[in-house]
Amino acid sequence: MKTLRQAKIGETVQVVKLHGEGAVKRRIMDMGITRGVEVFVRKTAPLGDPMEVTVRGYELSLRKADAEMIQIG
Repeated sequence: MKTLRQAKIGETVQVVKLHGEGAVKRRIMDMGITRGVEVFVRKTAPLGDPMEVTVRGYELSLRKADAEMIQIG
């Protein structure tokens, strides 16, 4: 199982499944990250947290903990 946190900079990946429960999962889905959507990894901060991605045409910053909950394929 590969997560969004493990994706390389410049890589475009597809979301397979969201892990997590309740409010955390809902917040990720409200940001536009749902099953089947493509996510482009733009860059990461110097210490790796947060990471910047492009989803559905807009830029988004994700914490490593949130990226760990997003399974990619």
